Amino acid sequence: MNHSLEPVQPAVVQLPAGRHVYADQLPAPYTGPQVVHQHIHHAAPDRTVQRLALGSGIGAGTVAAGVYFGPLLVGALTAVAANIAFLAFLALMLGWGVHTVVKAVGSPEGTTAAKNIAKVRKRRR
Repeated sequence: MNHSLEPVQPAVVQLPAGRHVYADQLPAPYTGPQVVHQHIHHAAPDRTVQRLALGSGIGAGTVAAGVYFGPLLVGALTAVAANIAFLAFLALMLGWGVHTVVKAVGSPEGTTAAKNIAKVRKRRR
């Protein structure tokens, strides 16, 4: 049993002028005017730069740069802010740890010295 497909033979049509052409190359018949449904939407609020660039004739390069580098800049600034927040938290925890250790290990002489410094500062005011 042969399951292979038969090759498709293109349909050949003879035109009134006598020429032979393939049927799939003929222009489509005219079916009347086409109805185009066009939906007009407002630009998103974050597209202000792009609209200004297009309106002032700066060109597509500016639009592409705004579309590409805008979110990239926001992402980079967010990463920097997260790093700074983490470092601040780390410094706070390390400071608290050092304070706790010094307070626990400190001798009575250190406590006396701290009290004397506090008294001197109060007198100077």
